[in-house]
Amino acid sequence: MVERTRMTTEEYFALPETTQPMELINGELIVSPAPVPRHQGITGNTYYVVRNLTKTIGGTVYMAPIDVYLDEGQVPQPDVVYLAPDSRCQVTDKRLVGPPDLVVEVFSPGSVRKDKLDKFELYERYGVREYWMIDPLEQYIEVYRRDGETLLWQGVYGPGQTFTSTVLAGATIVVDDLLAE
Repeated sequence: MVERTRMTTEEYFALPETTQPMELINGELIVSPAPVPRHQGITGNTYYVVRNLTKTIGGTVYMAPIDVYLDEGQVPQPDVVYLAPDSRCQVTDKRLVGPPDLVVEVFSPGSVRKDKLDKFELYERYGVREYWMIDPLEQYIEVYRRDGETLLWQGVYGPGQTFTSTVLAGATIVVDDLLAE
């Protein structure tokens, strides 16, 4: 069950700090139950893979919960975000401000529509350079990369496959490393 409430960004930032998954999308506070273990495992794997790449390519990686302020009414909490060394996204004392270079969303029961539609549109509009959507049940990663003003579909990758991330300096990503249990 996901709880939704209309709220301003100012009201959202006045809420007490919590580890409860919540975000502000289109001025609507969305509070979700804690992710299931499979979701957390994939999120951790993804963080670990990207974190290891930062040792050679630079940049910074964060894992949820972390607020990403895009504008009034738009404060998602992606599962994993990567900021390239020359990122437009700025790190402040309390949140990230501006579009991360890479955003990763791991589907939870009930989040697929939000991640594929609402968040896709949000990340495309605000200039995220690469967007990965990971489906733990169906075992695939769908990758989009920026081309001008839009996020273009790069492909869908499953177990035993790899893909290249332009944002991560052309690194080859092994799908099994992300989906491993």
